Amino acid sequence: MAGKMKQASTAGITHEGRFYSEERLHAMHDMMLFIRRFEEKAGQMYGLKKIGGFCHLCNGQEAVCVGMEEASEPTDYMLTSYRDHGHVLARGSDATEVMAELLGRAGGIVGGKGGSMHMFDIKKNFVGGNGIVGEQVPIGIGFGFASQYRDDKRVSITIMGDGGVNQGAVYESFNMAALWKLPVVFVIENNQYAMGTSLSRASAETHLYKRGISFKVPGMQVDGMDVLEVERKMFEAIEHARSGEGPIIVEMMTYRYRGHSMSDPATYRTRDEVDEWRSGRDPIANLQNRMIEADLATEDFFKQKDKDIKKEVTSVVKAAEAQPEPDPSVLWDDIITDEIPGAYPYPRQVG
Repeated sequence: MAGKMKQASTAGITHEGRFYSEERLHAMHDMMLFIRRFEEKAGQMYGLKKIGGFCHLCNGQEAVCVGMEEASEPTDYMLTSYRDHGHVLARGSDATEVMAELLGRAGGIVGGKGGSMHMFDIKKNFVGGNGIVGEQVPIGIGFGFASQYRDDKRVSITIMGDGGVNQGAVYESFNMAALWKLPVVFVIENNQYAMGTSLSRASAETHLYKRGISFKVPGMQVDGMDVLEVERKMFEAIEHARSGEGPIIVEMMTYRYRGHSMSDPATYRTRDEVDEWRSGRDPIANLQNRMIEADLATEDFFKQKDKDIKKEVTSVVKAAEAQPEPDPSVLWDDIITDEIPGAYPYPRQVG
């Protein structure tokens, strides 16, 4: 966030002319590491059959989640696809509520009825993970239109994957956002694979930041494995949208370490490919190395930090597991209302 630039400490790192204080760097590192350990634990819980349904993890993509949040304001809207755990955690939502949602518990962030794909936290202006591919994009420009109509200077950060970008509704949204100069930042998380299909096999134009050219929507490509670069370029994109210049596309070049979902063994890619991204470009390790080089931390410090965060995640799981399942009486809450003339009250009479 813009306000996070104002720090009292003079120690830190300067990246491309932008200063990141020691406190801010530690906060970014800790959030990325928390998301990584949270996702690993979610994978374990799924394997134990404590999480049901679909479950899409973002291991490897933490820099995108955290860097975007660092560049935005709390009042900005954010919505994404079904790979949403990291985004809602980076937004500052309660981790126990997020885990409880995965477990289908009453204390979940949407009452245990949404699960992995449908996180939602209106208090944080996180307006949804969405299960239908590309569904969030027209919704995102709706929030952009609302902001423009109210003239409240809020930006809609609308996130999609490299598979979702091929949906027709995405291009209708690009066109409408450009026509009306809506304050929308379209973020494409290019993790190289749409489910099990590589980008080169699914897209004739593989430079996805160029997809808005015919609508006069500018775009940029960003190293999505570098949290400082993500923050820097997202800050520019958000300011572009907020200043009235209209929408912009930001393509984040990133990589997911796990399969598309928990049911995906990811046999379509080689172990060498995954290891190359993990060993050479891991966003958490890279930030740790930069902080060590700048004398802002030590290897032992980060080892202890990892232990502390693992304990924190374990505590989150215990607190979430201790909660009850939702009462069946709430099944139809927030779905059907009898307050609208002509609406059917529940239960309906069938036959």
